[in-house]
Amino acid sequence: MNYEKLFRLDGRVAVVIGAGSGIGQAAAKGLAAHGAFVVCADAKIELAQTTAGEIGANAEARVADVTDSESVRNLFQSVKSERGRVDVAVVTPAINVRKPILDYADEEFDRVIEVSLKGTFRVLREAGRVMAEQGSGSVIAFSSIRSLVVEPGQGIYAATKSGIVQMVRALAAELGPRGVRVNAIAPGVVDTPLTRPIKDRPDWYQAYAAKSAFNRWARADELAGPVVYLASDASSYVTGSVLFVDGGWTAVDGRFDPPLS
Repeated sequence: MNYEKLFRLDGRVAVVIGAGSGIGQAAAKGLAAHGAFVVCADAKIELAQTTAGEIGANAEARVADVTDSESVRNLFQSVKSERGRVDVAVVTPAINVRKPILDYADEEFDRVIEVSLKGTFRVLREAGRVMAEQGSGSVIAFSSIRSLVVEPGQGIYAATKSGIVQMVRALAAELGPRGVRVNAIAPGVVDTPLTRPIKDRPDWYQAYAAKSAFNRWARADELAGPVVYLASDASSYVTGSVLFVDGGWTAVDGRFDPPLS
């Protein structure tokens, strides 16, 4: 065992969907920094091109829309055809409509499910097919602390994040015999475009910050390390797992600090 190379990804091909911004962009940069060739995919090709351009020769941009099965299928099949394999797949896109369940319209429910749950499903399916055929690979899906804890207005989003965990576990069981690993990362509150509406409300922003053990939000780049870990040989015996990267959110019970003496 060469422990110095546990996290290296030299010669591997990674596909990151949602690479145009936020966590996906950080994941793409982290994977490339450890030696992977990264296909930066996003529904907005200009954002994917920006990320790929910042990485340099070790990356390229592709368009991919997780709400379109053919788009996702074409992405993975074209990368396999041109690069010979897909070693890592990361899927980050999600949307949230913050409303009480009683106020939810069917159309809003369908929109959240379509992107956050069904979009992830499409990536798991197509990445899984390629990796099962080649007999190796690591699939990394993004869940959330909302798979475990919830608050008013987050019910449907939370349902998608819980669903992602169960799909990951099922696919891990199904593809383990084929040498494919499937895991989820569950962030806490992260400073990304998705959470911008919260940042615009200082009281809300600070309440979320206070809920973590560090009294702050996560930066998107703090999710790159967990992605690299799950993509690399450092996690060769890890599958069907959920890695919480939440600054202690799910460990700390409430905001009251009791006197200890």
